[in-house]
Amino acid sequence: MKIITLGITLLASVALASGNQIADSQQNWVKHYAKQKKMVSPSEALINKDSEPALTEGFVSLYNGKDLSGWTPRGGECSFETSGDTIIGTCVPGSPSTYLSTDRDDYTDFIFTAEIKWEIDGNTGVMFRAAHRKGKSGREIVYGPQCEMEGFEKDRGWSGGIYGQDAGGWLYPLWLDAHEEARKALKREGWNRVTIQAIGKDVKTWVNGVPTAHWIDEEYGKGFFSLQVHSGKQGKIHFRNLKVKELKATHTL
Repeated sequence: MKIITLGITLLASVALASGNQIADSQQNWVKHYAKQKKMVSPSEALINKDSEPALTEGFVSLYNGKDLSGWTPRGGECSFETSGDTIIGTCVPGSPSTYLSTDRDDYTDFIFTAEIKWEIDGNTGVMFRAAHRKGKSGREIVYGPQCEMEGFEKDRGWSGGIYGQDAGGWLYPLWLDAHEEARKALKREGWNRVTIQAIGKDVKTWVNGVPTAHWIDEEYGKGFFSLQVHSGKQGKIHFRNLKVKELKATHTL
């Protein structure tokens, strides 16, 4: 019994030292998300400590600078248009969340990056390795992991975390002591850069160059990218510098 107790105490001490305890400022979310079974536990959460990958050589633009060729809106009726170097998504009251998705749906290992700007503070994100299906009502449902860019409304700083869109809710929230810097990465004004790196099961994210999530993906091996306009009453979201660098796939899920 003493050995077991000592082992538990040692594990707790290691978690404490590594910052894997929920921060005091985040305690109010514990009960709210207690039933989300796919969420990584604080003690098992990996912490992204890597520098953001270089975003220069080997990238291909996902936007042709003219129109939405190669993209299809899915899941709702929110609108998308182009303006110069930017794709603009507009919230349509009464519409479900809508996902402007790449027609190509076989992205596996990659580094993806984009810049995002809100006209009105709101919720958005970038889905990756996503898929779609028809729901019971016949409505199209886009599902899979999403790098969340949630704005400032909830005042918690989880932009860069991983959310399972129609796939279990939060998978990797940014609520640990170790995520303190990550929770401050989002800028209230201007453009915010999000970067996603997926290599096999290993997924890491950055916001404005700050390491945010390090999530192990046990389920989604390939799919498309989607730009989200969340359901709501108003708001426009701007996306630019959308580009991807595909990496040689050396792992399978």
